[in-house]
Parts: sequence; structure tokens; C-alpha cells
Amino acid sequence: MEGICNISIVPMRAEPTSKSEMTSQLLFGETYSILMEEGDWVKINTHFDNYEAWINRGQSCLTDERFTDKLITVCSFPFLKLETENGAMIIPAGSTIIGDNGEFNLGNKKFNYKLTDLTQTQGIINTSKQYLTTPYLWGGKTPFGIDCSGFTQSVFKQNNCKLFRDAKQQAEQGESISFLTETIAGDLAFFDNDNGEIIHVGILLDSEHIIHASGTVRIDKIDNFGILNNETKKYSHKLRIIKRII
Repeated sequence: MEGICNISIVPMRAEPTSKSEMTSQLLFGETYSILMEEGDWVKINTHFDNYEAWINRGQSCLTDERFTDKLITVCSFPFLKLETENGAMIIPAGSTIIGDNGEFNLGNKKFNYKLTDLTQTQGIINTSKQYLTTPYLWGGKTPFGIDCSGFTQSVFKQNNCKLFRDAKQQAEQGESISFLTETIAGDLAFFDNDNGEIIHVGILLDSEHIIHASGTVRIDKIDNFGILNNETKKYSHKLRIIKRII
């Protein structure tokens, strides 16, 4: 069975219970396959990034449609307002809408939006800076709360580039860059823990500065050792690898 997110945001959880941690979020218009069901929960696999998690059955919308119309990633920051027969719906940047004529249908629901409200691709750096001061939220993917890999994924999605969901998965993409002095704006820097596991990712603004989600989305200095927090003047993350995606 196939499904589509027809509400603003749906939390995705590690286990089939509301007490389980939120590992990611479904945003409006994102599609998925249903893998299994358990009580009030369904386990899904997202089509965009092949991510598996559980969502509440009450927030699952089944569909047999194959969306062949033009798919548009919402770049309007921080949200786009859709009009429905039941009132306005706010969907966050990074969501997906179908068609570019100001209206579309999902099942028996009709959605309208103003074409003038759509924002075009801003570029990796400009898009990333829009998220500055966004609070950190484990599993988050929106301007209202975001984690480090959700931040990089959302920024790149709004610039027509697909990244996997987790930092360790993103670290397997792209071309390796040997030295910070060889980097360009938009390269991704990855950081590991004492066990060598990738635990953090950010976007390089240049060879000395990085924008990343840590507490909030912020800009800090970076050198060959890692990220130097501008406030504490201490290293917060240890540099492991640099990748060029675009």
C-alpha cells in the first residue's frame, strides 16, 4: 500500500508508540510505502530518502494515485499557506506540492495557493542562512525545529538535490575533499565521536566557517580539528570528512 502526507507535519517514531523518540518527520506531500501494521501504528518507508519509521494510523493517508504532475518543493520560507474548504493550512518549507497552476488535489481534498507566494530556489548558502536561530529538535526537519542532518537535507532538497536522512548516510554520498583549503561554499563537513561514528554534519560557508544545527542553527568557525564554538571558545565537534555533493 502507498500513502501520502496530507497534513502539515507527521512525527515519525522509532517504535509503534507515542512514547518512542521522534526520529524524523513527514512533511506535506511526501509519499511512502506501508511495510507493516501494528495496532494504531503503521511502519512506512519514505520514497524521498528511503527512511523507515512508524507513524500513527490516524495520520496516515492511503492513496493509489501516481503523481505524474510537476512536483514542487516548497522554498517559501518559513512556510506556504494553502487554502482548503475547511480553512487555511500552513505547510513548512521543504514540503512538496503537486502542479504549478495554483491548485491541486490529494484524494478528495482540493488545495489552492497563490502563485506569487512561491519562492524559487535560493542557492545552498542563501537557503541555509534562512534557518539561522531555528531551535534544535531531534528528528526535526522544519524551520520550527530541526536537527543537524534534517537541516542539511532540507536545505539541499530546496535546491533540487537529494540527501539521505541521517548524517552517517549523507557521509556516504558525494566526492571526498582532502583539505579545508580545497573546499567551496556548500560542501558538507562531517564529524565523529570517540568511536569513529559520524554523529554531526554542517554546511561550509567557506574554508573557515560552517553553518550547522547545534542548540540552534548557527555559524561557527572550523579548522582542521573541528568546530570551534564562537561563544564557549571550545571545540564542540571533531572533523572527520568533507564531501562535495554539488
